[in-house]
Amino acid sequence: MGIRRSLGLLALLIVAPAFAQDASPDAPPVPAPLPAFHSPIMDDGTAASDTGSDTENAALGTPAPTQPASTTPAAPAAPAVPADPQPVTLTALVTDGGQQISQGLVWRVYNTKLDPSGQLVLAAKSDQAVAQIKLAPGEYVVDVAYGRAQVSDSLTVKPGRNDKSMVLDAGGLRLNAAITGDVPIPINLLRFDIFTAGQSDAERTVVAQNLAANDIATLSAGTYHVVSYFGDVNAVVRADLKVEAGKLTDATLYHKAAQISFKLVSETGGEAIAGVDWTVKTADGATVMTNSSTFPSTVLQEGDYVVLAKRGDQVYNRDFQVQAGQPKEIEVLTTVY
Repeated sequence: MGIRRSLGLLALLIVAPAFAQDASPDAPPVPAPLPAFHSPIMDDGTAASDTGSDTENAALGTPAPTQPASTTPAAPAAPAVPADPQPVTLTALVTDGGQQISQGLVWRVYNTKLDPSGQLVLAAKSDQAVAQIKLAPGEYVVDVAYGRAQVSDSLTVKPGRNDKSMVLDAGGLRLNAAITGDVPIPINLLRFDIFTAGQSDAERTVVAQNLAANDIATLSAGTYHVVSYFGDVNAVVRADLKVEAGKLTDATLYHKAAQISFKLVSETGGEAIAGVDWTVKTADGATVMTNSSTFPSTVLQEGDYVVLAKRGDQVYNRDFQVQAGQPKEIEVLTTVY
């Protein structure tokens, strides 16, 4: 397996539809001033004495004494926080200090208050490169996606204008494949999957699936595990590739495989016989292909195989070997049995 790379400027921009909505959290409560108490006034105009028990006062017909009025001034009321939505402008850069992204962004802003299921509540959404939204003052989480590159950060909205710029550190990955020896592969027979890095499949997470040859995947900078599929049987190549921020990485993966077709004939170079059930097995007996057609074809990696052609009660077989290169036709003769 070989890998050929080249780096260029990031070109692909992916746009996703979106919508926006506002959310207004409740303003914090304003503490009430402490109550003031006054001593009762006696008939002679003097304040009631603080001495004596409640029982004695009651016997004399005198109201029970109360605490004097507080001399501590009431705490000033906290200034009310405006609950009206405030303007917020969101922008994104490919790299720190780099070019501002002009399209292909999807913004999501979440309120930090959780819903009953424990999830963040979506407060606003936008698919504009420069998102112009309005949010009530408070704390939020901002998530921006650029293709398959994504980053999140906190956002504090205050009264007045609010601006926030986020750095995605994104790059591009363009994939292709060929047969060893630079034999081209029809693009309809190729597909690619991209995973996060890891030592095994159990440690990897799918990032993108079923990408066509020459598709550009926009990804966060980092190392990814790439799988190339040539056909639908066993021609598979894997590689770990690095994506750099602000750059496009071109990679070509090489398969040791070939396109193989079959036909049942009564003589070499003869006409194909119809009504045949085909089975292809590896040298150790594992079935890799079954088909019922006159001219079946498939893609097989290098190795030794046996093909079985069943027509009615008759079964014809032939051992054959696959080597990387141009397409090859395998004839199974009926006359040698």
